[in-house]
Amino acid sequence: MTGRRVHIAALDGLRGLAVAAVLLYHAGQLRGGFLGVDLFFVLSGFLITGLLLGEAVERGRIGLASFWRRRARRLLPALTCVVVVSTAATWAWGTPAQLRFALDDMPWVGAQAVNWHYIAGQIGYWNASDTRVFAHLWSIGVEWQFYLAWPLVVAVTAPGRHGERIVALLAGSGALLSLALTVAFGAAVDTTRAYEGTDTRATALLLGALAATMPVRRLARRLPRGAADPVCLLLAGGLAVAWAVTEGERAPLLFEGGLFLHSLAAAALVVLLAEVPDTRAARITGTRLPRRLGDVSYSLYLWHWPVYLLLLPRLTGLGDRGGAAVAIGVSLVAAAVTKRLVEDPVRFRSGWARGRRGPVAVAALALTGVTLCVTVPAPVPGAGTVDISQLR
Repeated sequence: MTGRRVHIAALDGLRGLAVAAVLLYHAGQLRGGFLGVDLFFVLSGFLITGLLLGEAVERGRIGLASFWRRRARRLLPALTCVVVVSTAATWAWGTPAQLRFALDDMPWVGAQAVNWHYIAGQIGYWNASDTRVFAHLWSIGVEWQFYLAWPLVVAVTAPGRHGERIVALLAGSGALLSLALTVAFGAAVDTTRAYEGTDTRATALLLGALAATMPVRRLARRLPRGAADPVCLLLAGGLAVAWAVTEGERAPLLFEGGLFLHSLAAAALVVLLAEVPDTRAARITGTRLPRRLGDVSYSLYLWHWPVYLLLLPRLTGLGDRGGAAVAIGVSLVAAAVTKRLVEDPVRFRSGWARGRRGPVAVAALALTGVTLCVTVPAPVPGAGTVDISQLR
């Protein structure tokens, strides 16, 4: 089952398209671009579950400690860097309200639970007037919580003759349960609980996980090659239309199955691109520009929102699109530098991060963040708020 580990260019391209949608949404240029986060979730569920199942087949067991160490090396260095630098930048150039909220959110970001912090405080994602430089990290919290819980399930159920079928059954059942919770919580006036809850957003992650199981992969392989291309193009077109027309929580069906259908279409597209890689859709998605965006998508996602909040108010003279273009360009540069100097060296233990130097440097940077959180005086509540809706 080593095929599970093969690098698939089209999936990198999908990741790039997803982050582009989110960037355009937050810049006010794509109404439904927030749905790119769901595509991220589907891809994460698919790739992580594929790796776990491949290890279970090859070794007869899953090394959970090794898995979590790899995830930490992959995700924590860039996250730590962005959080510390963003807090310092907010202290230097942000409004008092932005700094106060950054200091308030920072411990929750460190605990990978900022989504539940926002839910408990009823801090609405859609229309909150208080600007928070870490508002976008709710999704990182959801992914981390999934990475903690789901591998335990796979480690227990995957080894054995019918392990993948059991994993598929659990993933599918979990996705349906998550859908039911989304519908229930989405009926509330404040939809933060439905939108940011780990249990409700698990729909996309679990549909991605379901797509990674062998029963679904075999089903995808049975699709005639001549039919795979139009199906992929139809699915991709459906996602594009959803990104273009969906208006956040005002979309009447978003929490009544809309998010589920979007994630289901994304999961079908992902598994077809993975299992039928020679389609025209796979070649287009795997072209250079989407792949390059996909390569830096994690750091780009981390950087873009703090850059938007701190930079866009200073670019009003350029107009909406001109300011957005500059902010996106700055985010791209920051992401490329972070990937080259922070992400990759620590992840691959190369360059300056050989041996234990990488983890030590990340720990030192995290300590710097803790020091900032403790020593920087919090501004008086109510000072210097900015309407976040003006930045979308």
